[in-house]
Amino acid sequence: MKQKMFTPLLVVVLLFSSFISEAATANYPTTKELKAKVITMTEEQKRARLETIKMRLLEIKDMDKSTLTKEQRKDLRAELRNMNKEAKVASGGVYLSVGAIIIVILLLILIL
Repeated sequence: MKQKMFTPLLVVVLLFSSFISEAATANYPTTKELKAKVITMTEEQKRARLETIKMRLLEIKDMDKSTLTKEQRKDLRAELRNMNKEAKVASGGVYLSVGAIIIVILLLILIL
């Protein structure tokens, strides 16, 4: 009885495990790889890449996303996340939160 159920169950598991989405297997670079890539770029290349990212974001924003399939939307979200990471690494700015600014102001008031 167990053998009769084991074989079809094994077939079903193998069948479903073969359908892996492209978004899960996409090879997007990690943050470390992005940092290494950005370090080798010149300032002009960084500006050009950021401009390219901005243009792609505008294209995605103007896109009619209701016609996309689930897989296409998933790939689009992964692409957006990757571009966001790349833009953060390329801009290289220091960001202060509101709380950090308030603490700095309070420290300045106490010191002066």
